[in-house]
Amino acid sequence: MRIKDHSKALELPVFKMLHEVVTDCGVEAYVVGGFVRDTLMGRPCKDLDVVTVGDGIALAKAVEKRADGKGVKVFKNFGTAMVRHGEWELEFVGARKESYTRDSRKPVVEAGTLEDDQLRRDFTINAMAIGLGKDNFGLLLDPFDGVADLKKGIIRTPTDPHATFSDDPLRMMRAARFATQLRFKIHPSALDAMKEMHGRLEIVSAERITTELNKIIEADVPSIGFKVLFDTGLLNEFFPEMADLQGVDERDGVSHKDNFYHTLEVLDNVARQSDDLWLRWAAILHDIAKPATKRFHPKAGWTFHGHEDRGARMVPEIFKRLKLPLDHKMKFVQKMVALHLRPIALTKEVATDSALRRLLFDAGDDIDALMILCKSDITSKNETRVKRYLENYEKVKIKLVKVEEKDRVRNWQPPISGELIMKTFDIKPSREVGIIKNKIKEAILDGEIGNEFEEAFEFMLKEGKGLGLTPAETRK
Repeated sequence: MRIKDHSKALELPVFKMLHEVVTDCGVEAYVVGGFVRDTLMGRPCKDLDVVTVGDGIALAKAVEKRADGKGVKVFKNFGTAMVRHGEWELEFVGARKESYTRDSRKPVVEAGTLEDDQLRRDFTINAMAIGLGKDNFGLLLDPFDGVADLKKGIIRTPTDPHATFSDDPLRMMRAARFATQLRFKIHPSALDAMKEMHGRLEIVSAERITTELNKIIEADVPSIGFKVLFDTGLLNEFFPEMADLQGVDERDGVSHKDNFYHTLEVLDNVARQSDDLWLRWAAILHDIAKPATKRFHPKAGWTFHGHEDRGARMVPEIFKRLKLPLDHKMKFVQKMVALHLRPIALTKEVATDSALRRLLFDAGDDIDALMILCKSDITSKNETRVKRYLENYEKVKIKLVKVEEKDRVRNWQPPISGELIMKTFDIKPSREVGIIKNKIKEAILDGEIGNEFEEAFEFMLKEGKGLGLTPAETRK
């Protein structure tokens, strides 16, 4: 990788302002971490982490007076403070050294030097600093050869990786995340330590793990991180259902595809078409129930019947354990998992208007997301087969548009309500109301009657008569 010159960053007004405040206060301070890394890589970054040898909160207050006067947000428990300055977010902390106990990620913290602070950083590429003071303004301080690791594309710890990961096991997740986001390789010594120490992840909260996991999922090629997580054993620590997808069984010379690597292909395919985190989660979970539904039949071979329904039922449990939102986002993922085979089935046979109406009704406004997922699910190595499927998908999409224009069933509500049924037959809420309402819905979806009030009303009267109900007006 070609490293950029960081001198241009020093010309930024925010750097000049920080230099002036640090000089006036007579303190020792540095910009550290992500901004330094991203600047050298030529990546945009609007977050500045400032470390001072002394009181970080006091420096933040001094900067705030010189900045836009938006106030200082202080986090006393962490000894940090944040100041917003235009489009910049500036975070201040005093230089520190840390020590850890075996059963906690919370360190014992004491004041330290810049060298102490750099030594506690997770990776060499995040341990570089740029001086802000009178005598060292613009000086790049790189004690662990972070620049060399940037050039080589390597994720390496500043000290023994066993100590780094034991102190804070979340750093193993961060290694996978940075490898994914930056397309870097993890140094063999760090990778070996991750394989040996994956069990240490048990002391990390689900929320922190999932934050890193979602950053992997949101990357351009999320499969990179998942392969690291699987190969090191980390994935099995917090997401065993996904790890269980790996493997191929063979019987009577018949085998099935490896559903773990298939899932990663689907995930990457979706990532190329959509930034939607929850559609990417649907890709991850679309085949999650295949291990539980796998069966071998002498004539049919390997089958996974019902994996879409069982997978949809597994979604809430997985979301709850991983501390993912249990709201409409989860419902969306459930819907995608439950429906992901439906469009595929329509490409294998003549797609009737009835089948298309039902798909539109069940998918609603999420039909376009579903079609992205299903198209991404085609991972066959047979190019002819893939081409045929893709051509059929385009035909199905065209038919879906035509059916929607004609029948308007996306997000459709039947033209006859339960209240009207009860009023017409002068009955209270009952089983009969549900039967009639469902019959109307099925008749419209099957094309037996049109999606219109008059036809639906006449159909309601007929169905009511079949149940022994008489319209109230007739009885009068």
